[in-house]
Amino acid sequence: MAVYNIVTVPDPILRQKAPKVEKINAGVLRVMDNMRDTMYAADGVGLAAPQIGVSKRIIVIDPGDQLIEMINPQIIYSEGEQTAREGCLSVPDLVGWCKRAQRITVRGLNRNGEEIEMEATDMLARVFQHEIDHLDGIVFPDKAIQTKKI
Repeated sequence: MAVYNIVTVPDPILRQKAPKVEKINAGVLRVMDNMRDTMYAADGVGLAAPQIGVSKRIIVIDPGDQLIEMINPQIIYSEGEQTAREGCLSVPDLVGWCKRAQRITVRGLNRNGEEIEMEATDMLARVFQHEIDHLDGIVFPDKAIQTKKI
């Protein structure tokens, strides 16, 4: 597959709300494969399609033990609060401390078009929220309590 250049701020695609994927076809699957390869090549834990210049509601996540791919993800439940340090491949040289929900439930489609639902806590919950924010045109400094150049 291909490794894409990661789009960085201030590219306007990062501020657009990505449309839903209406049909899962070979093009969508190719984008997902390329997102996976790009995320791994960049040593990231998550990537949203707008970060490679594709305005579609697709995310890939790998917290270190499994690849999670989700099309049209939406958070259907959240509770609690956590504050932790975040960084972003699209906002290089900056970290920030963001408040996020501690526990979430996410629903979306897998690459076969089947509905899936996942519960996530702690870091995985934070990564899901971060990537879904990208689909809504939100980058982590928008939510950061404090940021720091690195």
